[in-house]
Amino acid sequence: MTFSIVALDQETKTVGVATATGNINVGSRVPHVKEGIGAIATQGLTEISYGIKGLKLLEMGYTPQEALEKLLKSDPWREHRQVIIIDIQGRKAAFTGKENFNFKGHIIGECYIVAGNLLASKEVIIEMAKAFENGKEEFEEKLLLALEAGKKAGGDIRGEKSAALVTASKIKKRLNLKVDNHKDPIKKLKQLLHKQKNKS
Repeated sequence: MTFSIVALDQETKTVGVATATGNINVGSRVPHVKEGIGAIATQGLTEISYGIKGLKLLEMGYTPQEALEKLLKSDPWREHRQVIIIDIQGRKAAFTGKENFNFKGHIIGECYIVAGNLLASKEVIIEMAKAFENGKEEFEEKLLLALEAGKKAGGDIRGEKSAALVTASKIKKRLNLKVDNHKDPIKKLKQLLHKQKNKS
């Protein structure tokens, strides 16, 4: 139902999430970021507390893998969840439960994780990973490139209705862009990003 990327810009220590889905209001559920701590995307049968509690656990000193295991352990619906986490040190963790709809899966890269469920095919996350890795643009633009590549490869099998791009950094202005219900939310998100950058 959703495809997302969490990532870290090692130079600026910026963390971010970009996400798109066939449901509305993805920005209020899936992306969770905190400056100097990390980024989480919680999707599938979305449990928002994974983002809220997950960031708190990272802040307490848990690694992403330790935080993820702690969250999953107490969740009877864990096989319906899909969660990806990266922290400010670049450590990563990912989980795709067996009960998510196909295609489902994730790819862990050097400074990012891409994941999705109810996708047209595995090519969606493969192309997202390629786009992020090969992007020469600024960090925020690279996150958006990943979404655009995912959509081009087939995206959410139902099409997309909402998208969001959220970043946090101690040296850069926080970015919190959301398109809650639109016929082409990723295109609209790109327009919002360019408008934001022109203000800066």
